[in-house]
Amino acid sequence: MLAAERRGRVLTAVVSRGAVRVTDLAAELGVSEMTIRRDLDQLEAEGELNKVHGGAVRADGEVTGRGLEPPSSLKATREPAAKRAIAAEALRLVEDGMTVAIGAGTTTLELARLLRGRDISVVTNSVSIFELLTDPADDRLDPSLVQLTGGQRTPSDALVGPIANAALERYRTDRAFVGTHGIDPEAGFTTPNLGEAETNRKLLGTARSAVVLADHTKYDEIGAHLFADFDRIDRLVTDSGLPDEHRETLADVILITTAESTPQ
Repeated sequence: MLAAERRGRVLTAVVSRGAVRVTDLAAELGVSEMTIRRDLDQLEAEGELNKVHGGAVRADGEVTGRGLEPPSSLKATREPAAKRAIAAEALRLVEDGMTVAIGAGTTTLELARLLRGRDISVVTNSVSIFELLTDPADDRLDPSLVQLTGGQRTPSDALVGPIANAALERYRTDRAFVGTHGIDPEAGFTTPNLGEAETNRKLLGTARSAVVLADHTKYDEIGAHLFADFDRIDRLVTDSGLPDEHRETLADVILITTAESTPQ
């Protein structure tokens, strides 16, 4: 593939998706990450896009903090087998009769799918999770057991801001499940979105026990905004794609449960 053709495909991906990652483009185009970075440098110099940490956004796109926050629809296509495996493992941590808080995200959405019809109460700041658990077409569901916060909607399908935060201050839950943009041994659990970080902290504050659900690609990513140090989280549920050396590093600071995932 000629460089001009490859850059054209890179630009098409950025324009159509709004945001892309270097790692994803390298895999899709069958080239090295360094090649993609050089392409992004050239396209940025030509004013076609804006580079951000880990990828790029459209030239007219808004970058919120450090790192890249793709739309929820794009994130849902990444590591689907790992996310399902993580959700199945996290399901073991939910007992009938519990009240659980579930943050917005594509991995937490997979957990919510497995919780349909369970005898539990749910508090969430995700419109997608709320709709899934209150679907009027499913007669197993009791909508009165699911509470949705208000707030402003983010690209991650999270409701955040003062209204969401005020609502969460009134809840007390047994266990909270949240996703994360990044996991770093020193930086902790982070997100590029300030509002999402603040609301995640409030959601975690409702619970006696807190669990982060994150696939292996989140390791060594750092967003601009911290929402939890390792001592605030009781357990990290990740997948078997996390290399042993990274798992050993994290095991020094947090309890890890590993879900065996097989790509499909």
